[in-house]
Amino acid sequence: MPGVEFVWPQLAQGFALSFGLIVAIGAQNVFVLTQGARGHRPWLVAGVCTLCDGLLISAGVGGVGLTVSRTPLASSLLALGGVLFLVLYGLRAMQNALRGETLGLELAAPTPSVGAIVLAALGVSLLNPHALLDTVVLIGGLSARLDAPGRLSFGMGAVLASALWFFSLSLGGRLLAPVLRKPVAWRVLDAIVCLTMWVLAAGLGRELLLGPGGAVLGL
Repeated sequence: MPGVEFVWPQLAQGFALSFGLIVAIGAQNVFVLTQGARGHRPWLVAGVCTLCDGLLISAGVGGVGLTVSRTPLASSLLALGGVLFLVLYGLRAMQNALRGETLGLELAAPTPSVGAIVLAALGVSLLNPHALLDTVVLIGGLSARLDAPGRLSFGMGAVLASALWFFSLSLGGRLLAPVLRKPVAWRVLDAIVCLTMWVLAAGLGRELLLGPGGAVLGL
């Protein structure tokens, strides 16, 4: 892509963060999985959810991230809040892994219209407080400590993770549904999410403490 400079470590970091956030059980994932399992326009569902996540991540990285990056103290404080959030998010994932979850998929359901499917996909993507927090606030806030190419790469990695997950979940729904009805499958996923969040928190915390030139909080 001419004129665009990708920073691969930031792209990988954004990918890992977004993937760890998105894999957790939530309204959006349940909707995508159930529509895929039922064969209700899986390509369309995955596309709409990916597009919505892309718009929210862009708003976070390009708006929140850019604005906060102009104030070093705000950038450091928001990044610190993001690290704490990742630690707590990992703790919640660990609790879910210990407890186990089920999706309660019901395969026998009437086929909704295309309009109804699109509206439902938009609703679980854009009116979902967890999705807004993850994409706009957390991803956007953590990107604030990066320069422009770093923010772009971080955001692109996050969008790629979102696209990979939604299309895999939606198009593989019929194969995944029997497996993901079992609590043990979500135990494994939640355990991976927990480890991913804590590794990211440790890495971001180290960057935050050392900062450029070894300055505490990057100041």
